[in-house]
Amino acid sequence: MAVTATRTNLFGLDRQGLRDWFAQAGEKPYRADQVMKWMYHRHVTDFAQMTDVGKVLRSKLEAVAEIVPPNVLLEKQSTDGTHKWLLGMDPRNAIEAVFIPESSRGTLCVSSQVGCGLNCTFCSTGTQGFNRNLSTAEIIGQVWVAARHLGNVPHHQRKLTNVVMMGMGEPLLNFDNVVRAMSIMRDDLGFGLANKRVTLSTAGLVPMIDRLSAESDVSLAVSLHAPNDELRSQLVPLNKKYPIAELMDACLRYTQRSPRTTVTFEYTMMKGINDTPELARQLVKLVRKVPSKVNLIPFNPFTGTQFERSEESSIRDFQTILLDAGVLTMVRRTRGDDIDAACGQLKGQVMDRTRRQAEFQKKIEGGVADAA
Repeated sequence: MAVTATRTNLFGLDRQGLRDWFAQAGEKPYRADQVMKWMYHRHVTDFAQMTDVGKVLRSKLEAVAEIVPPNVLLEKQSTDGTHKWLLGMDPRNAIEAVFIPESSRGTLCVSSQVGCGLNCTFCSTGTQGFNRNLSTAEIIGQVWVAARHLGNVPHHQRKLTNVVMMGMGEPLLNFDNVVRAMSIMRDDLGFGLANKRVTLSTAGLVPMIDRLSAESDVSLAVSLHAPNDELRSQLVPLNKKYPIAELMDACLRYTQRSPRTTVTFEYTMMKGINDTPELARQLVKLVRKVPSKVNLIPFNPFTGTQFERSEESSIRDFQTILLDAGVLTMVRRTRGDDIDAACGQLKGQVMDRTRRQAEFQKKIEGGVADAA
């Protein structure tokens, strides 16, 4: 192995990539399997501790490779057990990852970008603007940090059972890095998660949904939030480019790739905006066309937002209309809102390249001045 100026962070390579990397270095590809077990099953990042790897090879690895997780800047734990990490991605930017424990599962919400460029009007992340995509190493590093904290051991002591790409950013705009990271999540030598237990959530990039169907076997969630184009375009500006009819066709194609595949539609409930009985009936007609279920998400407020959470009675009436029509519908219980870790509240440290953060701050200051 020749010494290089920049060492390769092995968190950025899936199993085949790591085998190729060892082969190109003149080593046996099976060495990749050994190293992956140390990284993901034992949470070891020091090559010197990898005792079944020869001393000579360990020395070579020290010269050309590294295993570096994100820097944990801050940890918070909610009263309901939800755990949030603020993770430094570089000297200027940080993102958030959230672990949600339940009696039958443990779900980690992972970010794919620093900030987000889609500007959905009801999402705290969208107010920060956008800086850059995360690398595969930065994505998988979030999972590693949570797994180490939990003492998670794939196939033995599994506390981390699900990963959702629902954190900061639009995953399909960082396609290659996200797909590679999800491969490591599902690899038996990685985190060993079942395909259906890794979920990618998108605001509706139609061409990339089709590409995802061809390249990765994971669960799909779609941030819908409205059943008609007029309202959805106000809430999710991407809808102007990929309207609902095109989005639903893409979802139907996704479900046809294999038997029993379904899509989860996410619908954030906002008072007086999208929670009326008429909109519920429109939603019934829309989702009946696709094998699916609906998650109703009570809106989680953040500083400066114009929206309010729907009344509990409105949410339950909305759900009843869907259930009575035969649409499987769940109300997602809000978790971690006391530490700003609930859905739509994630807000890291973003060196904004879109000027959106400054514009949003002006709106907040203007609102304060008006109130005074």
